[in-house]
Amino acid sequence: VAAPASPAVVDGVETLGQSSAATPSLPSGTFRPKQSLGQNFLRDGNTVSKIVRSFAVDATETIKEGGGGGGRDIAGERPGLRAVELGPGAGALTDRLVEALGTDVLQCVEIDGRAVELLAEKHPNLRVRHEDVLQADYPALAESEGGPLSVIGNLPYYITSQILFALADASHNGAVRSATVTMQWEVGKRIVAPTRCKDYGILSVVFQLYADCRIHFKIPPTVFYPQPKVDSALLGLRFVGPDTLRSRLDGVRPTDLRRVLTSAFQQRRKTVRNGLLKLAIEVCGGDKAAAKELLDSIPPSPPPGVAAAAEEGDAFAMSQSLPEGWVSMRPEELS
Repeated sequence: VAAPASPAVVDGVETLGQSSAATPSLPSGTFRPKQSLGQNFLRDGNTVSKIVRSFAVDATETIKEGGGGGGRDIAGERPGLRAVELGPGAGALTDRLVEALGTDVLQCVEIDGRAVELLAEKHPNLRVRHEDVLQADYPALAESEGGPLSVIGNLPYYITSQILFALADASHNGAVRSATVTMQWEVGKRIVAPTRCKDYGILSVVFQLYADCRIHFKIPPTVFYPQPKVDSALLGLRFVGPDTLRSRLDGVRPTDLRRVLTSAFQQRRKTVRNGLLKLAIEVCGGDKAAAKELLDSIPPSPPPGVAAAAEEGDAFAMSQSLPEGWVSMRPEELS
């Protein structure tokens, strides 16, 4: 778990680290949190400030390093920050972001019409897209904004994984460079989990492949209204960008990767051989003997791109070689 650091100065984000800690105002009357939308509004000013500062760190580092957009030619790409808030709700984060950034580099995606109206009253010049975050076209949005997006949001628990996978897919095209988002503590732990522990699984593999992942801090239920029954985490994803991701995948299609992961982790107490047997039989055209031979064969050498990166000392590439006896191991033992 990483403590929020003071962001280095990059145009458009340096003031984020200096935001105040005023208590967010919750709308009264008919604007009540909707359980059907998974709404839990932030109501603690200090927590809002910590989230905004952490967003500044993630956004700044990826802008400095060229993360997220590397390898994608976005027409007329402009330097600097392009911030997108997902599900602003009553505007606790939005108010602080507008205060620090203005409305030129910030826009929001919100499905709740009540929130859209509220934000229009509070910030008339703010661009708010009235749509489902799961239906948002992030590559098109990045194209229209002139470069990769930096995402922030207090996400609904029930669609967290779907949103994260959508952002990961968008990073594959260089449309999203970072995401700083809230989620259930247990989900955050699974994303950053190391091998050989019960939390390590599909989320760990995919997001550690696509991004540098960190939990900034734990968030107690008391800072939300209504209070959830579990702790939350603020997760930072700094996407590695298309060039690095392409090198890591080296020809593997993301859809195939996820299919293999699903098969391997579906019954995680099984060995990799047993978990992948059905898929191997399918790959071998129904030939069970060929499938067994495939799984029992000597581990193949890494693809040329991975091997070249490993020779240059790339730590990720050096961890991509299959160990001897890999099919007898359980999936959580493999990086």
